Amino acid sequence: MNDVDGLNAGYASALLEQYLENPAAVPSEWRALFESGASELVATHPGLARLLELLQEDGNGHAPVEAIAVAAAPPPVAASPEPQPVAQPTAAAPPPAAPAAPAAEKLLLAAVAAAMRLVTAYRTYGHLAARLDPLGSEPVGDPSLEPERLEPKLTPDLQRLIPAQLLGVHVPGETLADVLPQLRETYCGTSAYELEHISDHEQRIWLRASIESGRYRHTFAADEKRRLLERLTEVEGFERYLRRAFLGQKQFSIEGLDVMVPMLDEAIGLSAEEGGHEVVLGMAHRGRLNVLAHVLGRPYETILREFEGERTLEAVAADPEGGTGDVKYHLGAEGSRRTPAGDITVTLASNPSHLEAVDPVVEGRTRAEQTDRSTRMGYHDSSIAMSVQIHGDAAFPAQGVVAETLNLADLNGYSTGGTLHLIANNQIGFTTEPEDARSTRYSSDLAKGFDLPIIHVNADDPEAALAAVRLAMAFRRRFCTDAVIDLVGYRRHGHNEQDEAAYTQPLMAARIERQPSVRDRYAQTLIDEGIVTQEEVEAMSKRVDTTLKEAHERLKTTFGQGVPAVAYEGRIPASSDSDVVTAVPADRLRALNDELLRVPDGFTVNAKLAKQLERRRSALDEGGIDWGQAEELAFASLLVEGIPVRLTGQDTERGTFSHRHLVLHDSENGQAYAPIQNLAEATASFEIHNSPLSEEACLGFEYGYSVAAPEALVAWEAQFGDFVNGAQVAVDQFIVSGLSKWGQTSRLTLLLPHGYEGNGPEHSSARLERFLQLAAQENIRVVNCTTAAQFFHLLRRQALDASARPLIVMTPKGLLRLKQAGSELRDLAESAFRPVIGDSSADAAKVRRLTLCSGKVYYDIVGHELRPQADWVAVGRVEQLYPFPVAAMADLVGAFPHLEELVWVQEEPQNMGAWRAIRHRLEEALPAGVRLRFVGRPWRASPSEGYPTAHLKEQDRIVREALSA
Repeated sequence: MNDVDGLNAGYASALLEQYLENPAAVPSEWRALFESGASELVATHPGLARLLELLQEDGNGHAPVEAIAVAAAPPPVAASPEPQPVAQPTAAAPPPAAPAAPAAEKLLLAAVAAAMRLVTAYRTYGHLAARLDPLGSEPVGDPSLEPERLEPKLTPDLQRLIPAQLLGVHVPGETLADVLPQLRETYCGTSAYELEHISDHEQRIWLRASIESGRYRHTFAADEKRRLLERLTEVEGFERYLRRAFLGQKQFSIEGLDVMVPMLDEAIGLSAEEGGHEVVLGMAHRGRLNVLAHVLGRPYETILREFEGERTLEAVAADPEGGTGDVKYHLGAEGSRRTPAGDITVTLASNPSHLEAVDPVVEGRTRAEQTDRSTRMGYHDSSIAMSVQIHGDAAFPAQGVVAETLNLADLNGYSTGGTLHLIANNQIGFTTEPEDARSTRYSSDLAKGFDLPIIHVNADDPEAALAAVRLAMAFRRRFCTDAVIDLVGYRRHGHNEQDEAAYTQPLMAARIERQPSVRDRYAQTLIDEGIVTQEEVEAMSKRVDTTLKEAHERLKTTFGQGVPAVAYEGRIPASSDSDVVTAVPADRLRALNDELLRVPDGFTVNAKLAKQLERRRSALDEGGIDWGQAEELAFASLLVEGIPVRLTGQDTERGTFSHRHLVLHDSENGQAYAPIQNLAEATASFEIHNSPLSEEACLGFEYGYSVAAPEALVAWEAQFGDFVNGAQVAVDQFIVSGLSKWGQTSRLTLLLPHGYEGNGPEHSSARLERFLQLAAQENIRVVNCTTAAQFFHLLRRQALDASARPLIVMTPKGLLRLKQAGSELRDLAESAFRPVIGDSSADAAKVRRLTLCSGKVYYDIVGHELRPQADWVAVGRVEQLYPFPVAAMADLVGAFPHLEELVWVQEEPQNMGAWRAIRHRLEEALPAGVRLRFVGRPWRASPSEGYPTAHLKEQDRIVREALSA
């Protein structure tokens, strides 16, 4: 076939475009059509038609058809020498006939297709030939980037015949020969790009146009260059002064990545231009002090004081906060930056030495700043605040929390409208080479799995680095998602200033020692351009050094003044035992309950679920308010009191055990509806989201959110309590120690299903013992309550108590629907949370043994067949395990005048559970002559049995021992 009918023209046009980019990608019969030269479609293609006309011309500067053949022809191959007959004079031979037009068209199409492949290669693999390493290593390159290795060979003559408009490029030029040098400089210069992996077509097209047009690369004016040099001088001068003044002390110098500070300046300024009010930064230790000084504006004196504090306690005596609870390169701070667009707050999150652990915390803080919690559903505006993550090149691909955090980027409950990720690429770990640290070419390759654009830039080209920020920020603004900048530099010193890099990387260390700093290189460039003189460059350095010296001298005059130096931990305010009113009037609870059971007209609730929910209506009068209903009423009562609530976790909308159902789904059309978000009198937001199936990032996110939203009750629920094992870093480094280290606390509430019900080792224990081991100085609250009303009051107390503390709740599984664990309306309307619950059925005069327990095992004891005969045993419940209710326990023990024995009963093995953490408290409560005994599982390496029958047998043994003489 030679022509295409109208019905197939659109399809054929698409195939032609595909052919021009990759001939092998189309079926052979279509390839033959396009290459035949007889197709109307080819003849009418924009650009190709005019090119075919030009190819037939032999004047006016245009090459005739035969020139194409010559331009693309391979060089002749020499034949073996053979005797030749003597040539006889003849008439001049006629010129060779011109190739047929179809052959020329075929060659032309093949050349255009090769050119398209070349453009695609630059966009896809140009980074492999880019000059990204400041230390000068040779890029690996790629054969697809070499025009003369294509088929046909794109010789310079042939390049001049291919119109640029056919190639879809955005650099200026008439032909491939014009645009190719610019493409090479764009994709293979000191900046490089990875974007062709992105699955979103619009994003790819936008990025190509933005990169190739140079839209976000501008020529710096002389005054801009001078300001950039001054900034680099401040950055370098700060590090050098610290090294001279405090020889051998750790500072984790930024040198080798100095341009990171101007890049942050640029990002913050652009955020302010876009209407942002806050930028939240997360970073590890490398360069942190420089960022504190120059990005957040922390006075030099405060940083110098931290260094002096390592030498003499007098240096920190004048600090009204006393001695710090963490090393100086972990501390967070907040500052206000003045920009041409207005003032903007910059917050640097406190961070432990788990390098990337702060990533989700930063995202959570940012989300909290973006959320209007005065609206019912928590209106989210990502323009209000922006997060910036500074990663290490070894940590970014290796720390699992990075992937977990990236996975949150576009999720409805977690998105922050795009994070700027900046990889501070030293090209080395502590001492580990990249080939031993990752299985990918670049440290940034993880981001490809999340469809994020990656901009590589040489850290010794400060102007290119700022252009990278502008492009990344524009992408964030346009598409509201993350972007990654891989800032390739080096580490001028070892991992820290006490480390000798030459022990393990002798060649790199020697090369770095010879390497001029980026400030020196840029200064020389400006000198060569006539923008500054050598004298002005030296004067800049002297001014910075003088400023630092003066600050240091001012600091020294304050040594020994002010309040005595005390450990930071000594200033932790005590958790209040305040009499928070948690009861809610019965009529208010009835009204809320009615609203929580109301759905819009036409909304069809699942028939089975509708019956379960309807029971909640009668429960207020008949009793039997279960766990889910009590929780929902607690949340609703807080919302009408103006307290925002955020609840997230694994399957949280329904609840792992199908007990909650805060979000209903129409059984006819799947539409979701949350009655709790439609309360008539609510004046605060209720956010509820199912989380991804990960723990560390999700829990870290909620911790960050809760720190930035201290007025809100923020709760995270694990599918099973042992899942919190996956978030142990967040627990250890933030939740339990943040108050001691950084004076930072929150109301974050962990709901961890816990209880031995025969589900095996992994789904029995929420590792209560770990939280109790970490509990000190009233840093957290740990509770294992036994009734729905207790949970109701606990949640309200957590939200209303003036002294915020994280709350760890061992939530039940079987008790969620256990009739005996249900409550009556008066329990919610007239009572309060009780840290210890006595035995109202016991005759105090008869009691010889007080059996104490916590949580679900209480019902195993009181429901056992031996319980009616054991009237000499009283069974008490310790609902709050930390802070331990000393006074309430003393009152309970004192209520039994003939007590002989106190028995602590727990389901957990003796080396787990609460026993080892509270034993000393129980001993303190013992009257004279009363002995203390443990009943539970023996010491074990695994929490529980794997078989239900073995579980039942062991559970029965424990209870019989608790009740038997």
